Amino acid sequence: MARPKPLRETDRMSLRFHEIAEARHRILNPFTDGKLDLLGEICRIEPGMRQLDLACGKGEMLNRWSARYNHQGVGVDISEVFLTAARERSQEMEVADRIEFVQADAGTYEAEPDAFDIVSCIGATWIGGGLAGTLDLMRRPLRRDGIALVGECFWTTPPPADAVRAFSGEEDTFASLSGTEERFTKAGFELLEMVLAGPDDWDRYVASQWWTVSDWLRANPADPDAEAMRAFLSHARRSHLEYGRQYLGWGVFVLRPE
Repeated sequence: MARPKPLRETDRMSLRFHEIAEARHRILNPFTDGKLDLLGEICRIEPGMRQLDLACGKGEMLNRWSARYNHQGVGVDISEVFLTAARERSQEMEVADRIEFVQADAGTYEAEPDAFDIVSCIGATWIGGGLAGTLDLMRRPLRRDGIALVGECFWTTPPPADAVRAFSGEEDTFASLSGTEERFTKAGFELLEMVLAGPDDWDRYVASQWWTVSDWLRANPADPDAEAMRAFLSHARRSHLEYGRQYLGWGVFVLRPE
């Protein structure tokens, strides 16, 4: 089992940005409670099934689904802050005996091969250096007849260069919705289903962080990371208003190995 490796300064700052900005979130993606529940229904989860969630955040998906479907799970995340919240939530939902949370780098975590009915990575395909690499990581612990759940951004319409720079930095980081499906096929997975976020879902995820960060900055003006946090807030707000709502989509895709 891999332990968290020392974070580079840029990685440390990125992690802290999200720990602060998402302090009031349970679902750390542009997904509503209803869509998370819908996804669980789509997955046809049965009691006793096992799920591995890579970069699980606060573990809301594992905890909620275990409470509803009586399945078992392992959540892996590098953030001690998020995992503390995940474990508290598992106690609250009375599923702590079925859900284990492990602090580790999800990109190097050594999971048992062919051991899970569901392997998920929701909105964190950076753990494998992109979509293809993350799907490759997910394949090994997944049973042959299991399903993979991957949350990924896509372009809803061809973006201008400024939008690409604002969200991904490289032109080929994301694709169109159909282009994303082609990437699944190239990686050896069949697209079975999907649940997509809408512009209002993005607002609730992104815009609700602005108030949280603003409150943190007011309460911590002398924090060493305050200046960087203020820049993070400015970029997040402007990029969503100028480009995100118009060009950037997000969804969870249900896949099966071919």
